[in-house]
Amino acid sequence: MDKTLQRYFPVFVIPTLAAFAIGFLGPFFMGLWLSFCEFTTVQNATFVGFANYIKAFADSTFLYSLGFTALFAITSLVIINVVAFMLAMALTKKLAGTNIFRTIFFMPNLIGGIVLGYIWQLILNGILAHYGVALAINAVYGFWGLIVLVCWQQIGYMMIIYIAGLQAIPGELKEAADMDGASGRKRLFRITIPMMMPSITICTFLTITNGFKLFDQNLALTAGEPARSTEMLALNIFNTFYGRVGFEGVGQAKAVLFFILVVAIGMIQLRITRTREVQQ
Repeated sequence: MDKTLQRYFPVFVIPTLAAFAIGFLGPFFMGLWLSFCEFTTVQNATFVGFANYIKAFADSTFLYSLGFTALFAITSLVIINVVAFMLAMALTKKLAGTNIFRTIFFMPNLIGGIVLGYIWQLILNGILAHYGVALAINAVYGFWGLIVLVCWQQIGYMMIIYIAGLQAIPGELKEAADMDGASGRKRLFRITIPMMMPSITICTFLTITNGFKLFDQNLALTAGEPARSTEMLALNIFNTFYGRVGFEGVGQAKAVLFFILVVAIGMIQLRITRTREVQQ
């Protein structure tokens, strides 16, 4: 069996590696090169050094979008994970209809971001219209509208991951805690959360990276209005690249900085949470 796998290993690996190289590595290195160029198409790129990066950091809209996105990512991270964890705790109890509720909570994750954004735009603007306001009037409304949308979409998905983590906790630990008379709070902080750290690591990574990468929902719900005050990083990069003539290189430089930022935050978060994982 092992000899057969070794013989046909290239047949399965080479097409995958080729697709990865064509679909990711090629465009990635091309984009990295173009971030140091002034161009309108890839055929007329002119090397300009770090000029695009200097312009990117000098762009006040980019720095504002960075702060707005960071605030959004942190807020959504806390709300999504706390609510998802609480739902997972509730839906792992021996209650009737738990499978139905799991399905209901998970279903919003199946809806595409653009469609979801327009649906929630209608809902939220309909509610706010009773008070004479709208999402595009104030950045605060747009910010919390995005929070509501993303939480509604992602909580069910994170809940499923937490449920899997809760079900993987050995029953012997729970029985030992019951025999020792441990209170619910002690069981939560001394047993459940430490044993759930692998699930917490995954959910934290997904929510914080999704928060920084958010684009579809931002475009559909607020489109950065009013006056680009709800424009997140991905949308800012899009508007710079496609909406400002002669700024294609600056937009590409912003995209590279965006990639470095998301990777750095993701790696730091993984390192911090993995050090707290308990070996079963």
